[in-house]
Amino acid sequence: MNEKVQLTVYGSSERCASCVNAPGSIETYEWLQAAIGRKYDPERLTYRYVDVFEGEYIEDDEKYVEQIKADELFYPLVIINGEIAGEGNPRLKDVYNCLEQNGLQPLK
Repeated sequence: MNEKVQLTVYGSSERCASCVNAPGSIETYEWLQAAIGRKYDPERLTYRYVDVFEGEYIEDDEKYVEQIKADELFYPLVIINGEIAGEGNPRLKDVYNCLEQNGLQPLK
C-alpha cells in the first residue's frame, strides 16, 4: 500500500475555550508535521490545515466544521483519512497509531 495518507487539522486562530493552556491550532499543526516527519516517510503524507471560522473548506470538511461549530467536537481536530485521531489537545501516540492503521510504517 503506497497511497498517500491525508492528515487534516481543523482549528482556529482563536483558542478553544475548553482547551486552556493547550497549544493553539496552528502550533499543533506545525508540531504534528515536525514530529511525524521524524518518524515516518514524509513522501507518504499530505497535510492540510482548515480554519473552521475564517477559511474556505471543501465538501468533505463540512461535517467536521459543523460539529466543531456546534461544540460537538473540540479543536484542534486531527483527522487522518477520514478518521478522528485526536481533538482538543491530541496525543501523539494516538496520531501515530492511526497513521500505522492507515499503512504507514516507522522509518528504520
